[in-house]
Amino acid sequence: MGLHIAMLSAEYPPRWGGMGSTVYHLSAALVELGHRITVITRDGGGKAIAQEGVNIREVKWIYAPMAFTRSYGKHALADLKKLHSEDSVDVVHLHCPMISWTESQFKDCKENVAPIVSSLHGSWLGEKDGLRIAAKQKEAAVWANPNDLAILLSAGHYAKFERAAVDGSDICVANSYATKDDFLARYSPPADWNCQVIHWGVDTEMFHPSGEPKDTEINQILAVGRLAARKGYGSLLKAFAVVNEKIPNSELLIVGRGHLKNRLEKQAIKLGISSCVSIDSGMPFDKLAEKFRNADLVVYPSYYEGQGLIPLEAMASGTPVATVDHGPLPEMVDDSVGGLFTMANIDSMSSVILSLLSDKNGLEVRGNAGRQRVLENYTYGKNAERFSQIYSNLAN
Repeated sequence: MGLHIAMLSAEYPPRWGGMGSTVYHLSAALVELGHRITVITRDGGGKAIAQEGVNIREVKWIYAPMAFTRSYGKHALADLKKLHSEDSVDVVHLHCPMISWTESQFKDCKENVAPIVSSLHGSWLGEKDGLRIAAKQKEAAVWANPNDLAILLSAGHYAKFERAAVDGSDICVANSYATKDDFLARYSPPADWNCQVIHWGVDTEMFHPSGEPKDTEINQILAVGRLAARKGYGSLLKAFAVVNEKIPNSELLIVGRGHLKNRLEKQAIKLGISSCVSIDSGMPFDKLAEKFRNADLVVYPSYYEGQGLIPLEAMASGTPVATVDHGPLPEMVDDSVGGLFTMANIDSMSSVILSLLSDKNGLEVRGNAGRQRVLENYTYGKNAERFSQIYSNLAN
């Protein structure tokens, strides 16, 4: 018999962040297993995308960096209790850190609603560390983005709500071993802390290989992700300048929304590579998926991730990945599906990119291996099976 799961997530489509995407697809996969899902998310993002078996409820929140997590959390808890009075909830699933509850709010939920599963998508202090590295690497506008500035100034304050999640949840589920280790190091949970690791999957129907030969005349390099300082695009442009000098028939496409587009375009001009660098502020998913499968290589130079879904979307598309040998990325990527470079090291990044692009047969082999790895390990169906077992154990 299926359970009624209340999913509390600050992001839900049309807010297509990494969290929004995972909650959307996980909810659909859980419905297929017979569960009923109610998502409580923030209002004001546009009309929520409907799914059969998924009920969407929206609550108010204060539009302010970081502070919205407290405001949304307060209104979400009130609405959760109202929902429970109307339609009994079996398990509450929080998606942290974009919801901030105090210890008393966790206690209130467990005593008056249902047991709690907290998904740990990353930490605010980890984000702050990533921004510090970005500043050290002289990435553009580290201090200019209000959200990044808020993280730099207040991550320490909001860390106490992450500690509350560690202490107050019946079970935590980290999205990588790196995230679990991060929480262990920062918050020193008790020895009996119940924390499992479930890597998020990706949409393997949307992201799939093309089946057609790739353009052999041009080396297409793709980078995808929010245009923010901690994503490392400044370092990528410097590395691409080295690559372009040695392989002139190379092109770099960066796709992502954010405030850095003009600054990155100016940097490309300064580096003399503007003619072979394009920056697109966003595109429909079907078009983006086409870019993934047509690229020769996807590069992901991020300074901090809780997990990082872009490499998996590339692998699902049959495209090799070059990414950092840091944090959670080596849990998913190795030499058999791409390559790893030293974080924030231009020479290392350019060397790995050049090595991969110089071996066309190797690119195809790695692309095929990446697709197979995703199908075996990183699908929403597998996520749903794992979470379904966790829910059942808590509810019974």
